[in-house]
Amino acid sequence: MRKAAMAKMIIDSDFAPARWLKNRHLQTVFAALPCAWRSWPELRRQELGLPDGDRTAVDWLVAGDSLSPTAPLLVVLHGLEGSVDSSYARMLLEAAHARGWRSCVLHFRDCGDYSNVLPRRYHAGETNDLRYFLNTLQPSPESAENPGPLLAVGYSLGGNVLLKYLGESHDETPLRAASAICVPLNLYECAEALNIGISKIYQRYLLKRMKNSVRRKFDRHTAAFDWDDAMRARTFAEFDDRVTAPLHGFAGMADYYDKCSSMHFLEGIERPTLIINALDDPFMTRDVIPDEDRLSEHVTLEVAPAGGHVGFVDGGTPWQPTYYLPERILDFLQPYAALPGM
Repeated sequence: MRKAAMAKMIIDSDFAPARWLKNRHLQTVFAALPCAWRSWPELRRQELGLPDGDRTAVDWLVAGDSLSPTAPLLVVLHGLEGSVDSSYARMLLEAAHARGWRSCVLHFRDCGDYSNVLPRRYHAGETNDLRYFLNTLQPSPESAENPGPLLAVGYSLGGNVLLKYLGESHDETPLRAASAICVPLNLYECAEALNIGISKIYQRYLLKRMKNSVRRKFDRHTAAFDWDDAMRARTFAEFDDRVTAPLHGFAGMADYYDKCSSMHFLEGIERPTLIINALDDPFMTRDVIPDEDRLSEHVTLEVAPAGGHVGFVDGGTPWQPTYYLPERILDFLQPYAALPGM
């Protein structure tokens, strides 16, 4: 597989927030609203059986079914408690289709409207499901047809999973290039950030959703963790210590954060990768931005002074907003989608 030579760098972003949406919290909340992207494209559901006997779901953009199987394929990974219904996912699927690419969203286990069967969920370091899915997209030895270029984008927690996967895989990945957006590169820093000021509101909201998801899957008799302690969790760190860690084989929150923070895997990435983070992201502190010497030569880290968490609304009106991320992501990936061979 041919490697693309890229200068190791941290660059300033060209993003400028819309005049009517300059506040970081307004950027974050507005972009997360279902109405932030009014189009709801038709999707085709695929159940993905996993090697351990569990299952998850892949939603494919139906409009891409008419494209050639050799067209580029974009795999999207959503964020914490997200799904294909997340505004950022829908807008990227449609932007990719406008370029003649096929696209899909790989759901993490127990996310969206699809339940897995094993007594576990998902976490920021689970890369095996992504690895397995990407391998299923490769042709069999008997196949005479080569698939199109394979690309991936991950948002927030999904970005952490994608970067960790790339760092683990080195040159052994079918992906040609990737992008990761608003990534919690250091899980410790992000857990701390959500204990500060207004960010506590996001923490309360997401913890409520996470506890509700746990209640749908378990009860005090079936949970592989202390039910009462879990329901008393008031911070992400407490929830991860009492639920995420024991469900997924970690010794505790510290073990989970140490092993799964994607900052530890950036030097191992051997595919062209664009990371975009905002300094005003309320889900993290500025300390998540690594020094340049922590980056692989294949990684470009774009740092924006504003943008919030997966916001990046750059213009339009509240009724017809425009967004920086879809075209910036696809412009970066476009040269690798166009490569004729590897």
